[in-house]
Amino acid sequence: MEKRNRVIFTLKNLGTTKAIDVLKEGLTDPSVLLAHEVAYCLGQTRNAHAVPYLVNTLKNDALHPMVRHEAAEALGAIGGENAESTLREYLNCSIPEIRDTCQIAVNLIEWKNVNKDDADANASHPVFLSVDPAPPLNESENVQNLGKVLLNTDLPLFERYRALFALRNVGTPEAIKFLGEALHQKSSGAVFTHEVAYVLGQMQDKLATQALSDVLADESLNCMVRHEAAEALGSIAEDQTIDLLKKFTNDKEEPVSASCVVALDILNYVKSDQFQYADGLTDN
Repeated sequence: MEKRNRVIFTLKNLGTTKAIDVLKEGLTDPSVLLAHEVAYCLGQTRNAHAVPYLVNTLKNDALHPMVRHEAAEALGAIGGENAESTLREYLNCSIPEIRDTCQIAVNLIEWKNVNKDDADANASHPVFLSVDPAPPLNESENVQNLGKVLLNTDLPLFERYRALFALRNVGTPEAIKFLGEALHQKSSGAVFTHEVAYVLGQMQDKLATQALSDVLADESLNCMVRHEAAEALGSIAEDQTIDLLKKFTNDKEEPVSASCVVALDILNYVKSDQFQYADGLTDN
């Protein structure tokens, strides 16, 4: 799993039509984690060649919701008429992870249509280098105000996501405190809390270690939230989490167990002198 994951991210970095044609073969892989990572990477390329593959994935009721959710988010990242029309078909989906993701993705496309001069605002941070599902709110905004938006369950998820990415960019201990609180806000749903875990992994701040460890250890939570917490712990790379990650490599949920295997590989990479994680073009 570790090696396959590195190859997926290598192909993402290539981003060519040929790379996408290879990646799409993994969208129906028996491993939920791997298929989800493929969908994520296809979205990160922002290459419209991937749209038909992602549309088919979102429409495939036989696939795990975590994979279909990621396909929906990827369609939002790429955009276009075909992506948008498909996403709109699922705005009332009975599966919350799919419904919420499609709503956020449609909101992103709509925001870009209105804010054409800032169309890359969700993919322009010089440190995190990710295509995000929402552009950040103004980072000069008071952190307390951003935190209030983040935690306000009466607001649309898209607006709360915008506060989330603004707080990530601010990166202060106070910002991390708000993110830790949001991580445990079960009433906000799995899509929201899993994105918080993802952002904490991007930040790689050890202040988030305990909150993420608690999420991984809570077997009552949705597997996509625990999966994201595991990979975030791998990115933070604190020795104190190694035993926890090893324990859950045997979790009953494949996305969690496989994520812990990947997380341990990421942790070893972060603590090593390896040049890059996406090393699928090397022989080792």
